[in-house]
Amino acid sequence: MEAKLEVGILGFGTVGSGVIHILEEHAEKISQMTGYQVSVKTVLVRDLEKNRRYETKGFSLTTEPSDILDDPAIAVVVEVMGSIEPAREYVLQALKAGKHVVTANKDLIALHGDELIAVAQANKCDLFYEASVAGGIPILRTIVNGLAADKIQKVMGIVNGTTNFMLTKMKTDKRSYEDVLKEAQDLGFAESDPTNDVDGIDAARKMVILTRLAFGMNVDLADVDTVGIRGIAPRDMEVAEQLKYVIKLVGTAEEKNGSVAVSVGPVLLPKYHPMAGVNNENNAVFVTGAAAGETMYYGPGAGELPTATSVVSDIITVAKNSNLGTTGNAFNSYKHDTKQTVPEEIFSKYYLRIVMDDKTGTFLKLTQIFAEAGVGFDKILQEPLDEFTATVVVVTHTTSKAQLEQAIEKVKLEPQMQVEAKYQVVEG
Repeated sequence: MEAKLEVGILGFGTVGSGVIHILEEHAEKISQMTGYQVSVKTVLVRDLEKNRRYETKGFSLTTEPSDILDDPAIAVVVEVMGSIEPAREYVLQALKAGKHVVTANKDLIALHGDELIAVAQANKCDLFYEASVAGGIPILRTIVNGLAADKIQKVMGIVNGTTNFMLTKMKTDKRSYEDVLKEAQDLGFAESDPTNDVDGIDAARKMVILTRLAFGMNVDLADVDTVGIRGIAPRDMEVAEQLKYVIKLVGTAEEKNGSVAVSVGPVLLPKYHPMAGVNNENNAVFVTGAAAGETMYYGPGAGELPTATSVVSDIITVAKNSNLGTTGNAFNSYKHDTKQTVPEEIFSKYYLRIVMDDKTGTFLKLTQIFAEAGVGFDKILQEPLDEFTATVVVVTHTTSKAQLEQAIEKVKLEPQMQVEAKYQVVEG
């Protein structure tokens, strides 16, 4: 008689429904792989009366968390309810009760991962969160297992589907930010309050998780240099196209001499870069390793079945570990002292869009300011904006973040010029 592994699910939304669907559809394969008959016993919902797409057969619905958290028959708790509280409280309760936990909650893991991992280890429980970063792309397990032998140097990711969809539309349809935001909201890609997506907060939280796994460093969200896409104008899209670049919202974590720099912001990628062709709501993570070189992982970053696939893969890992008696190991045991790279050691090219008074001497003043900071210009485009002002677009030579900031601070003191956009430029 095959052993049973019973699962409780907190949340019966898109991902929760998908988990149930995949566990049913792939039941035979899962039992062969794990040696367990994995089945859902109880699902926590807000409303028992709500109509649902999937029949609730073989499991019961409850509005009481204790029906899952206090049930000794349930060995694995899947948290797919979203938000931080009460999800954190429920996950802690589950772990303290000796239950393994699988979550898709990036906010929870980014902000409280350390605490939850410590509690999981203290109670010899598994805590997995593959679905928290890039939906259906198995990037965390790839970093932890597939690239375990390598020294990762840099991770770059398009990890927010909403903003990638919007930037794709802005580029291909030549539409404004406001226009494509409305479409994204109408299609359900963007929330009515899109702040987390468009201001880069969602991507920054995912980069915190990727940094923890790739470099063993616990970076605070406040230490991620985060810029969103609100400031991107159609003119930026046109100039990028002209210069053979594509603008994407990219999260970057790069290790240098035992320190790490983590940022999220609009980046100009050369058209031939593998991530330049990642469009619509798709995600991609580009990893540079000392031995493996450059590898990229691409796929749907959200959606019911892609995300649920990552969740069920975590459940399968828990089942295998239970069978082998090896539960209680952290998703990633690699740890390194956390140290931030100083701005003097962060190097990049930059794209700047500057609006200035269109009169003799103003451009000369601009070049003097940048020259004094040691910042050289690689490309310059200038055109009149109206009768009195001009737009100047500059791509700098490779420079340190500290030098660039020094120049921009001086520009801010000049009433006749204003930096309206500042984005990193990736070469190669």
